[in-house]
Amino acid sequence: MDIRVSEQATSATAIAAPEAITDGVEKAPFLSPPAQPRYRVVEYMLLLKPRVMSLVVFTALVGLILAPGAPGGLTPWTAALAVLCIAIGAGASGAINMWYDRDIDIHMRRTMNRPLPAGRLKPLEALIFGSVLSAGSVAVMALYVNVAASALLALTIFYYVFIYTVWLKRRTPQNIVIGGAAGALPPVIGWAAVTGDIGLGAIAMFAIIFLWTPPHSWALALFRRGDYEAAGVPMMPLVAGVRETKRQMLIYTGLLLPVTLLPVIIGMSGALYGVSALILGALFARHNWRVWKDTQGEQDGKEVAAARPMFFFSIFYLFLIFVALLADKVLFLPVL
Repeated sequence: MDIRVSEQATSATAIAAPEAITDGVEKAPFLSPPAQPRYRVVEYMLLLKPRVMSLVVFTALVGLILAPGAPGGLTPWTAALAVLCIAIGAGASGAINMWYDRDIDIHMRRTMNRPLPAGRLKPLEALIFGSVLSAGSVAVMALYVNVAASALLALTIFYYVFIYTVWLKRRTPQNIVIGGAAGALPPVIGWAAVTGDIGLGAIAMFAIIFLWTPPHSWALALFRRGDYEAAGVPMMPLVAGVRETKRQMLIYTGLLLPVTLLPVIIGMSGALYGVSALILGALFARHNWRVWKDTQGEQDGKEVAAARPMFFFSIFYLFLIFVALLADKVLFLPVL
């Protein structure tokens, strides 16, 4: 299931999405086959985007633990089942995303070796796999956890597949801004699994991930811009330019840093988290400033070198923000 000020709507049409590939999706002839046959179960696991799923699952787990009444609000079995449903739902939406994007994935170095563009699985297999897991995860969440968490999981899958993947990704440079809501929902689902509703703490965690997503995703776009250009995806650096992308990254970072202090303001977290958020925020801003000062690529169309370390640090940053939330809860706040 992996949040994203202004841009003219007509700008997105400057880069047209490529025609759907009918020959070559099943097998990419320019890719070398694997040295050894791979078990099909490995290919199905890759459809779930396990690296993305791991961060999604962790933020959902933190949302569940920080919810009022946790850990006593759920039995260990129900809590584990809720997290498993979130993981499966996130992976399932990733599989459907791969099915829909197989025509553009074949043009991108980062994605051309995925199971579908590389020809190791058939598109229909991925679609059925993702659809069955999506329906199953939502149904199990409704039956064994609660309807609120199930509805939020269904909304997340629908939003990621239809709003982000189908509607936004190929049409507007604001794709990851608007579509980023899907990636921000897992901690809200975890929270709702315990409480049956959405509280201020859940909203705070949602806001952190939502505002983190644009600088994170645009950092990737700055050093992988050639991939997006080849695939015809209208990412911000291609439509608005490198300088404007950097400017908007600074804006979102400026909004993100104070929002990370919301858990302290509303009383959900204490000093440990507050100090951690300030230190991590300063490091995040430092990386962003380095990207701003790196003028490479603004005129010559090259990739921005400073964006690569920022992208990888941004993943580490979000992980540590949620680690700090968890540590503050476990170590200092009373268990109810």
